[in-house]
Amino acid sequence: MPKIVDHEKQKEKIAEAVWNVIHRDGLEQCTVRNVAKEAGLSAGSMRHYFPHQSELFIYSMRLVANRVKTRIENMTFNGTPAENVKQLLFQLMPLDEERKLEMEAWYAFTAKSLSDPELKPLRKEMNEGIYSACKSAVEILVKTEKKTGIDVLKETEHLYALVDGLALHLIMAPERLTAERIDTVLAGYLRSLE
Repeated sequence: MPKIVDHEKQKEKIAEAVWNVIHRDGLEQCTVRNVAKEAGLSAGSMRHYFPHQSELFIYSMRLVANRVKTRIENMTFNGTPAENVKQLLFQLMPLDEERKLEMEAWYAFTAKSLSDPELKPLRKEMNEGIYSACKSAVEILVKTEKKTGIDVLKETEHLYALVDGLALHLIMAPERLTAERIDTVLAGYLRSLE
């Protein structure tokens, strides 16, 4: 009897293999052969799921976005508006091994998208999603705190830069920037909007 394969699970397994290769060896080592080996598949099987490397990268980037979205959708918000926003923003930070792999892959793909036209639209879409999350966070705080005189667009840019910078520094200098420090920095910024 032929083996029944869940194709979506297999594609996720391959995408996770991409993340692991990037983490261990860098994006330049994300060859079909290396990713297939990491996923425990043949190179031919890989080509069945992803005929072109850009398709593999696009799927891997979309999986990062979908996982973040799922984590956010599964959150329970029972704190103050600022605490809830902070918890939401934590989902964009590489604070555990899973999110670290996702973030490393995201930054590698972002760099590759500068020279790969097939990746540029997805990079733009994902960046706009993060910007939109930051804008929603600012709008929620301004509305719930009934604070006037806040320039929402300016504060969105501040928060977007803060979130992006903290995430990058967590990847580049994890020994310097701890989860507790990120909590303090985000809480301090969010208090300024209350």
